[in-house]
Amino acid sequence: MIDRSALMSNKAILCVDDEVIILLSLVQELRETFGNRFLYEKATNATDALKKITELADEGVKVILIVSDWLMPGIKGDDFLDQVRLTFPEIKAVMITGQADQEAIRKVQTNRSVLAVFKKPWDSAELVSAIADACGVYLNEDKQNEQ
Repeated sequence: MIDRSALMSNKAILCVDDEVIILLSLVQELRETFGNRFLYEKATNATDALKKITELADEGVKVILIVSDWLMPGIKGDDFLDQVRLTFPEIKAVMITGQADQEAIRKVQTNRSVLAVFKKPWDSAELVSAIADACGVYLNEDKQNEQ
């Protein structure tokens, strides 16, 4: 278990994808854009992600955004985000997918917590912009605290 009390932020962005290279790429993009404003957590499947959200909450860390793949072993991304919404309705989400069909994308888009869906390979500027919009209230808090 990581001692998160020593870290600067008690807000986290959770990236969920069964491809480790995708997770590393996402975290690198986020860290380059947002620096230490958030913790960046990773999970390689929905089951681990659900556990991680609960562990973080128990440690006083609020997951504010999930960036999730759609096609993963076990639970698909849309079902995972539905489960998250039942317990943690305040968590927003962005979905990335290389293989979702139109029905799955429509289902995801009706989930009020999912703010955007991006196809792999995603446009970095568009993805980062959507994430910045989703985290906007927290980014504004940071700016006000810096002044």
